[in-house]
Parts: sequence; C-alpha cells; structure tokens
Amino acid sequence: MLGRTVLWASLLLGAAAGFSTPAVAALSTVSALQIGAMLAWRRYQHQRFRRRLSSKSGARNVLIAGACSLGRKIADYLEQHPETDRTFCGFLDDWKPAGDGVIGRTRDLAKLARSCFIDEVILASAYDRERVLLILREGQRLHLDVKIAPELFGCAPAPQTERIGDVLLVSLHEECPPFLGLMLKRALDMTGSALALVCLTPAWAVIALSIKLDSPGPILYAAPRAGRKGRPFRCYKFRTMVKDADLLKEKLRERNQRRGAFFKITDDPRITRVGRFLRRYSLDELPQLWNVLIGDMSLVGPRPHPLDDFSAYAIEHLPRLDVTPGMTGLWQVTARRDPSFQTGVDLDLDYIRHWSLGMDMRILLKTAGAVFRGSGD
Repeated sequence: MLGRTVLWASLLLGAAAGFSTPAVAALSTVSALQIGAMLAWRRYQHQRFRRRLSSKSGARNVLIAGACSLGRKIADYLEQHPETDRTFCGFLDDWKPAGDGVIGRTRDLAKLARSCFIDEVILASAYDRERVLLILREGQRLHLDVKIAPELFGCAPAPQTERIGDVLLVSLHEECPPFLGLMLKRALDMTGSALALVCLTPAWAVIALSIKLDSPGPILYAAPRAGRKGRPFRCYKFRTMVKDADLLKEKLRERNQRRGAFFKITDDPRITRVGRFLRRYSLDELPQLWNVLIGDMSLVGPRPHPLDDFSAYAIEHLPRLDVTPGMTGLWQVTARRDPSFQTGVDLDLDYIRHWSLGMDMRILLKTAGAVFRGSGD
C-alpha cells in the first residue's frame, strides 16, 4: 500500500512536471527515500513494541482485590495479553488462604504497594463498604489508581468506563500526573544530553587516554543500578578504580562511613590517581549522559544505587524509586557529605513531592557550581 501510494504520487508530480529528465530523476530518488524511510520507521516501531512487551519497561503493576472467579478472570486475561501494558502482581483477599496468587490481606495494601511498586488496584469482589473505603483511602494516600470491576446487571456502561477483555472497569480514583511538565522534562533531558555528548567529545578523548595510561583495565565502567520502580539498568561511568574493585568491596564494607543502605569511605584505596581527579570534578559521570539520552536516567532525580545497596532498602526507602533516577539531585546539592542515608532519602522524597521544572533548573545550576569548585569525592 505504501509503495502504491508513493508511486501514484510520483506519477502525478512527474506528469505535472512534464516528465522531464531532471524531474524524473529527482522524483525517483525521493520516492525511493520515502519508501525506505517509511519501511525503516515501521520496522523500528515493530521492534520497539516487541522489546516493550518482552521487557515490560512501561507496564503498570496491578494488584487485584479479591481472588474470586471475576478476579481470576481479570488476572488470566492480563497474563495472556501483555499488550494491555499491565503486569498482574497478585491478589489481596481477606478470606482465602495465602498461596495460589494470594499475597496478602487488605491491611497489607500499603506494604505491598511499596514492595511491588504497584500502580493500580482493581476491586473484583463483593467487598463491604468499610473495606472498599479502606482500599480507596489507601490508594489515594499512596497515589495509586483504584478501579472496580462491577456487576452491571444488564445496564449499559457509562462512556468513561474501560475494559480488560470483556470485564468492565469503573474508575474510582485516578492520579493526574503533570504530563506537559514531564514531556518538557524529557525534552530537556534529550536536548541537554545530546548537546553535551557532542560538545564534550574532545574531553572524552583526553579522559579516556588518561585512564588507559594510568592503570590497566577498561576505560568505561558499566554496572547494574536500580532504576525506576527498582528495574535494573546498566549505568555507565569512566573507570576511577582498580580493575577488580567490586571484588574488594566486601572486604572494605566494615569501613563504611555512611549510615544505612549506602556504601562510601574516605580515601578509598581502590581509587586510582586519575580516578581521584575525575571524581573531584564529577567527570567520571559524563558517560551517564548516554543513559539520559536513552531514557534510563534523567539529568535531575534521585541518584541510582548499586543493586546490593538497593537490596538493603527498607520499605520506607522504596518511594524514591517511583521516578526516573538522575545524574544529580536535591540530595547531591544539599547534603552530599551527610553520612545519614535517611537524610538523603528524605531529600529525594521532598524533591518528588514538590517537583517542578524550575526546581530542576535550580538543581542543575547548583550542580554546575559544585563541579567547578571541585567538591566531589
């Protein structure tokens, strides 16, 4: 169909131009480029859709209240249709025993919402008024979407309703994220990271050569970090430590100077000479601009932690992973040297609650000042 469309359009334009040799040559070239570009775009979208289905990177985590036949019908449909962009995480049920998908009671909603990074709760049981209000209040407090799959007894559904298969959902509460602000934030991330990657190319070459001459090992260090909703991603940095630094970490853990799920020591013996300079001016984090460009990170947000630190999080620490991690954040420009992990978490949560583009710009300006002063460690 694409080929026929381009062909007829080219013939009409050629006829209008009198089928002159220059016009035919130009139209042939443009037609080939159009078809190639459209086919390449379609292939890219298809592969992107397949990757999205396989990785579930954009999926919403769903908890179903009620392990009844209706609840199991919804769960089965979600598991068989990944294109719905929903991932079934388990049932809440106050009467059925644990197991067979039942992972908690109504009173466990807050804990499960945090530990499973729940986005949506679907009520699929004849809950009494008290339990429905409890789930609704908890959903509002935890910023979850709360929906109900009711029996309509033959009545026509309202136009605002939604379906999962042949099961009707009626929304009781929906969060209203600042879509325009988030789009502008992503545009700022893409533009800023792309420009920085291009403009800093000479600096990359100098840093890479310095690392290679200073110590054996790779130039870049790539390690898994806990990203949004706890999903791991490969975070890139210039290598600032000896080649086997990760193997030595456990031996040094008793010297940890930070309180909580965070590891940091002064005068870390694993850091190389060039690495100490790079860390002082935060130059080791320049490769994370690539993470920002591809969407794993943002320019501003809570810093991503290694997976072993993430595994030591308490329930109250998990909300800092509700947003995309950043190269810099409120913690880094406010209390970078504070040894308390809880202080950093409180600052990250304060950033998430009061986020705005203006706040991001202020944090970026403060970060630039800290970098020029060489206050990194």
